[in-house]
Amino acid sequence: MSTTNDLPPVERLLGLLEVLLERPQGVTLNELLSLGISRSTLFALLRHLKELGYVAQGGRGRYLAGPRLLAWRGRGHLTSELQIAFYQEATSLAISETLGLALPLEQGAILVAQLEPPNRLHSVFPPHYRFPPESAAAQVLSPQAAPAIREQGYARVESEGVLEIAFPICADGTTPQAALLLSAPLFRWEERALASLLARLREAAARLSYRLGATHYAPWQIAFPASPLNGRALTPEEVHAFLQAPWVARLACVRPDGTPHVVPVWHEWDGKGFYVVAWPGSLWAEYLQQNPRLSLSIDEPWPPLRRVLVRGQAHPVSSAEIPQGLNGLLDRLRRRYLGPGGILPAGDVRPFRILPETLHGWQGL
Repeated sequence: MSTTNDLPPVERLLGLLEVLLERPQGVTLNELLSLGISRSTLFALLRHLKELGYVAQGGRGRYLAGPRLLAWRGRGHLTSELQIAFYQEATSLAISETLGLALPLEQGAILVAQLEPPNRLHSVFPPHYRFPPESAAAQVLSPQAAPAIREQGYARVESEGVLEIAFPICADGTTPQAALLLSAPLFRWEERALASLLARLREAAARLSYRLGATHYAPWQIAFPASPLNGRALTPEEVHAFLQAPWVARLACVRPDGTPHVVPVWHEWDGKGFYVVAWPGSLWAEYLQQNPRLSLSIDEPWPPLRRVLVRGQAHPVSSAEIPQGLNGLLDRLRRRYLGPGGILPAGDVRPFRILPETLHGWQGL
């Protein structure tokens, strides 16, 4: 039978975790001993917490908050911004497979976010799953990533009928600090279909890296493609794929006095036109009622610098004219721009349909 002397009191354990969170520079063993935990018990506790991902060990033997503890408090390199960004990307990718977000552990990696597909048959990670070293997530996050992984830019593992793919997320553009994951039944994916899937996953990992502050995306200092900024027109397929990402559009219309009015708007492109909604107090809705002509600009601020320019007209539409109605449109916009847990402001909105007269896609300079 265990006694209260076998483990530190709960308040001391909580004190240990609070110290780790409050001291991002790390804590020495002697500083932790001041919490009143015996040396042998402290060593055993730290070892177990390291295995679970709650504690990490840095230079000079200092103990740090591990990725699981940082995720618990929403601090450190896994911020709430990254979680929201992951859910935005996962939702907008519209891939009918499980997508996940992982952080590195001293041995392996740990799952910190997941979005499951609606398919009845799909692969799924257990909550807070600890990936073993041979998993795709652990391999792509390992400081000693294999040369083949560094060359192709991602890790791929097939095991027991499951396909697992991991792309690195790099806040500095080169060093993997998190991983975007896909897990899928292997039988659903042939080699011919994988090329498009890999391109979409890489693009999403790059966007997540940019949102963390990266100015480029070259994991492990992979060389950029030749002349990445050379200008060229986007194909219709490339335009459609670009417009599925959660980019904000800039809508330009004309005020009654003839001066321009430009405002950012959320949008949904269905292959023929755009749906946008005017929130309460939006002046552009009044201006479009008087003059429906407008322009839209949707662009990305990072290489390869893609953008789509639209000229056309906008007209109010009823809920019955929108697929799944106005509530369906609002829910899709909410998930796309705020993630599954996002909340829209209250108030009546007015939906508009924009039909392009001209639409051009371009990338580069």
